[in-house]
Amino acid sequence: MTGPISSFDEAPLTCTLEILMKPARPAPETLRRDALRDGLLATVDLLKRRRAADIDEATIEEYVTLNWLEWHGGSLRLTTTGENMCKHLTSVLDRNTPRSAY
Repeated sequence: MTGPISSFDEAPLTCTLEILMKPARPAPETLRRDALRDGLLATVDLLKRRRAADIDEATIEEYVTLNWLEWHGGSLRLTTTGENMCKHLTSVLDRNTPRSAY
């Protein structure tokens, strides 16, 4: 018998493997959430220094949508989720910061 063993030829299998081996591109929402996460500590620092006006309004709304910030009597504050995210980010930074030998 000289034909293929199954009803599939080799070309679709090769294409399928190539597709599976390519790294998936993150969705735009994922990229934006990651960018917001990366800027969260700086945003919290601005809030602590009462510089909320320096934070872009659209960014504030995105933080509110993610439930990381909330409006409270005309002021912005961290939610429990936002506090937990800050704690996590701080611990990651602490682990990745080299310690001095002293």
